[in-house]
This record gives sequence, C-alpha cells and structure tokens, in this order.
Amino acid sequence: MGSSSNGNWEPPQGSWASSAARRRNMQAIRSRDTAPEVLVRRLVHAQGLRYRVAAKPLPGLRRTADMVFRPAKVAVFIDGCYWHGCPEHYVPPKTNEGYWSDKVAGNMARDADTNQRLVEAGWTVLRFWEHESPGDCALAIAATVSRLRAQRS
Repeated sequence: MGSSSNGNWEPPQGSWASSAARRRNMQAIRSRDTAPEVLVRRLVHAQGLRYRVAAKPLPGLRRTADMVFRPAKVAVFIDGCYWHGCPEHYVPPKTNEGYWSDKVAGNMARDADTNQRLVEAGWTVLRFWEHESPGDCALAIAATVSRLRAQRS
C-alpha cells in the first residue's frame, strides 16, 4: 500500500483508483442489468419481442450487446453517459484524470470498432444513451426488428 508523508493512504503508482473508497465505488457500478437497460427490456418484451440478454452477436467477437435479436440480426446497446463519453452529459473526472479519460476514450474506440465489425457481418446496430426515453428506445427497437424480420421473410 502507498503512503504519504502526512500519513494518508495514497494508491500505488499507476493505480486506477484515486482512493480505496473510490475503488470500491467504481467496482460497484453495474456493467449489465442497469436501470435504463432493464426498463427498455421490459418495454420491448411487453411488445411481444423476444431477445437474448448480454449476448455475443458474433461468436468470435469477445463483446456483448445488451439485447440481441438473432434472426433479425439486430444488436442493441444502452450506453452509460459517463462510461461511453456522451457528448451531452460526459463530465471529465477531477481525480486521476489521465486514467479515467483514457478509459472512456478506449470505450468509445471499442464501441466504434464493435459497430463496424457488426455492420460488416450484416448486423444492424442500435445504440441509445441511458438518458434517452426508454419508451422511445423501445419503439425504435421494435420498429427496426419488425421491419428486418419482414424483409428476411
């Protein structure tokens, strides 16, 4: 463990958390089944659509979509404003800025790469921000899935 001359705990050099409390807080953040995600899923399910949750759209790709409609080839992502760099709501961190800014930039790059790989494989990618209306998201998902199912029939 790191320490400083005033006796307060400091993280070891290169640590991702600025304090033990911050580390616990960040580890407690859910990566799936977030409130916006669950609400959108409920609304989509209520429209009679069935899907896979937290599934890999492509077998060789180590990335999961929040909702996957395999026959229609639709992958849905509900992105958190902080973790995915929402242009409207992202606020850069005040502590350990370099680490967290790099982390978010990496997430954004991975999101773009995921989109590209899925589109190249014939998938439709739908991305929504956590702040968007769950009802609007569910309607857009249902419309897209229904349209693509009809085209494939």
